[in-house]
Amino acid sequence: MGALPLEQEIEYPTSDGQPMAETPEHQTVMIDLILGLRQRYAAVPDVLVGGNFFLCYERGNPRACVAPDVLLAKGVGKWNRPNYLLWKERAPSLIVEVTSRKTQRKDQYFKKSLYERIGVEEYILFDPLDEYLTPRLQGFRLSRGRYQPIRLEDGSLLSRTTGLRLQPEGERLRLVDAVTGRPMLWPEEVDAAYTREAAARQAAEERLQALEEELKRLRGA
Repeated sequence: MGALPLEQEIEYPTSDGQPMAETPEHQTVMIDLILGLRQRYAAVPDVLVGGNFFLCYERGNPRACVAPDVLLAKGVGKWNRPNYLLWKERAPSLIVEVTSRKTQRKDQYFKKSLYERIGVEEYILFDPLDEYLTPRLQGFRLSRGRYQPIRLEDGSLLSRTTGLRLQPEGERLRLVDAVTGRPMLWPEEVDAAYTREAAARQAAEERLQALEEELKRLRGA
């Protein structure tokens, strides 16, 4: 019987060669969530936010891997990883799957059971096209090692791990600060706000310049 391969000789996958998401709508939701969570935790050194990269959950078995759409892990460094090896890290605090008809059975059954078993504190599913999941936003939270449904309030749900409320808006999912009630801006909203701010600043500078010129004219009259 041959010797077992050394740990360093086992290559765990870093890509499945598949596109990031099935549709532009699914991709948009993933990007919104990843960028929003990264923004929220930008100043926190031990919170990792990523998505669509492999979570390998069984040491020595390179086939025991899944690629969550959105993953947030607390108590780990932000350094770039080719994959997330569970036996070297701690279980993610939050996983979100932007689900579809093609992935529904895997998301609802296999992944839910897996994430419960490995200790993912919160698991959230969102169906952006409202194709099959009723309600289209669902969440589960660990309680004594088992997932219990997270109660919806006006169609939204609270993530205790992040202090954010997830709220469907059309085909997208808005992150809202549960304490302040302030929504986190999507990328195009950030750009629009910056443009408005720049225009307002320029207008204020032009008004100030006009006032200074008027003062000079009055003083010289």
